[in-house]
Amino acid sequence: MKTAAILIGVLVGLRVVIIILAVLAILYLLMIMPRLTNRRERKKFLSVYYAHRGLHDNETDAPENSMSAFRRAVEAGDGIELDVQVTKDKIPVVFHDFTLQRVCGQEGKVCDYTYEELQQFCLVDRDRNVTPYKIPRLKDLLEWGKDKVVFNFDNKYINTRGVSDEVRKASLDYYIRQLRPGGDWSMYHNIMLSVRSLDEAMYYWNAGIRNVMFCCEISSREMFDAYDACPIPWDYIMAYIRLSVDPRLQEVYDLLHERGVSTMTSITGSSDKVKNPRDRRVCYLRDLVSEPDLIETDYPSEFVDLPRSRAEIHALQDRAIEGNRSVKADKAKKNRRK
Repeated sequence: MKTAAILIGVLVGLRVVIIILAVLAILYLLMIMPRLTNRRERKKFLSVYYAHRGLHDNETDAPENSMSAFRRAVEAGDGIELDVQVTKDKIPVVFHDFTLQRVCGQEGKVCDYTYEELQQFCLVDRDRNVTPYKIPRLKDLLEWGKDKVVFNFDNKYINTRGVSDEVRKASLDYYIRQLRPGGDWSMYHNIMLSVRSLDEAMYYWNAGIRNVMFCCEISSREMFDAYDACPIPWDYIMAYIRLSVDPRLQEVYDLLHERGVSTMTSITGSSDKVKNPRDRRVCYLRDLVSEPDLIETDYPSEFVDLPRSRAEIHALQDRAIEGNRSVKADKAKKNRRK
């Protein structure tokens, strides 16, 4: 009897242990599943170019942050960088500035008007010509692009001077509410958030946000070490390396690539500002020498025929130098004949 009782006790104990192990295994899978899912889907974030405020220009009547500019970006195979503002009646719209003057030629701020009131205004192009396009509602854009393109959200309330800490926190909390289960953005898995600091990234992470990619500024060894030590897996991170690639930080770029992290540079405030297309091309070649993985630009179409690797760029430069030497030699011969 004692032996039977002991055997039954052992079997019951084993059953309990098996159940506990099974529960732990399920919990572990639930914990890592978002990482595994995100790792499989990471490729969709690797568009070579991100069209800054859409693929906008004057020739095709496509003003910035318009549906026309977004359609052109998708047709070109580019990702889309966009900006979010909130109307008086709490509807998120796609608009860069806080005020309407530059892009709509109207007085006041976006938040001074309801969404319906904003629809009376038209967007203007770079030459201040009025177009037929209206300010898009973010929800409509996300629904239109959910299976087509990656959206890079730039939260202007975070990096704009003069914005109070209270407003910055409120904007982060708003994004978190929209991204959490049940939020208006929660069903979309093609969103990348630009974050300016590790504290900002951790604020999202600690709030349970797992359905986005974080585009984090990592432009120094100290920043790399901080992210390397933080609990956010590298699978969730794209490294923003500021306006231009710094050859002095090649070690950081190499470390990022060892972690499987892609690097993004933005040239919207530097090379894109050069007015002459030929001079702008020279600047673009300089930007490409350090081989960034992704580029945010106002002119993605101008990169189509440019070489991407350092070796190809150097070969192009060597041919140009050799061509100049030949021209000079020909001129010298003509002068000697005279």
